[in-house]
Amino acid sequence: METRLNLFEKGQNALKPLFSFGSYLKKSPVADVLELVFFRVSQINGCAYCLDMHSKDARAKGETEQRLYGISAWKETPYYTDRERAAFAWAEAVTKCDVPDEVYAIARQQFSEEELVDLTVAVTTINTWNRLNLSFPQVAGTYRVGQFG
Repeated sequence: METRLNLFEKGQNALKPLFSFGSYLKKSPVADVLELVFFRVSQINGCAYCLDMHSKDARAKGETEQRLYGISAWKETPYYTDRERAAFAWAEAVTKCDVPDEVYAIARQQFSEEELVDLTVAVTTINTWNRLNLSFPQVAGTYRVGQFG
């Protein structure tokens, strides 16, 4: 896909808050599920650049290939924790803008109220990044682990 404009150059001021969210989330109590959630939401949205980024970051943090490959079918696989499963269900519901009470109840079993707010901020942030990268495509495959701090 052809690059339309340099998002990081032309959108520098607009992107500052997104980078701030990212810095906050890396230190938040939901940091343990972030890469997997970012990967799953990027699958739903079809963002190749973000899939490349978050698969590389997840592997650099010790994530296995099997678990990455299985995320799209997480409901049928045995190797995700209850917390990860709740995070996937919440992320999918928030991304699709349809959050039923059952999904909320499952998420609340695994996340405190504050954690659920953080998880929701994480989901909305990756959705924003996905939409930016789909609007102004970056070249998939070019991301280097740690490139954005």
